[in-house]
Amino acid sequence: MSNPAVPRAWFRALARRDRLPPPCSNASASTAQSGRHRILYLISFGLMFVLVRRLVTMRLRTRDAIVASIALLYPTLVLDALTSAFFPAIFPNFPDGAAGVFGGWMLISCAGGLAPLLTSK
Repeated sequence: MSNPAVPRAWFRALARRDRLPPPCSNASASTAQSGRHRILYLISFGLMFVLVRRLVTMRLRTRDAIVASIALLYPTLVLDALTSAFFPAIFPNFPDGAAGVFGGWMLISCAGGLAPLLTSK
C-alpha cells in the first residue's frame, strides 16, 4: 500500500455516523453495515496474506520468515490495543462505536499476515 490515505478513506466511508448502528441494536437492523464490514475484513485479510507471502515467506527460510512476520505485525497489534482503548481521543471525528470496527480491522489484517506462516514449507 503505497498511499496510506486509501485505507483511511475506506474506514471513513464505513464508519460515518449515520451508517453505524446504535451500540445495542438488534442484528437485523445492522445487516447492511455488517456486510460492508465483512467485505472490508475479507479484502484486508487477503491483501495481507498475499503481501506477507510474497515479501516474507517466499524469500526467507521458515525460522527467519516467522521472525520477520512477527516483527512486521507486532507494532500493529500493540498500537491497535492503545488506539482502540483511547479511540475517541485519537479519532475525535469518528463515533465511539467505530472502535470495534477499527480494532477488528487491524486484528483481521494481522491474522491475514500470519496465515502464510501456516501454509509455508
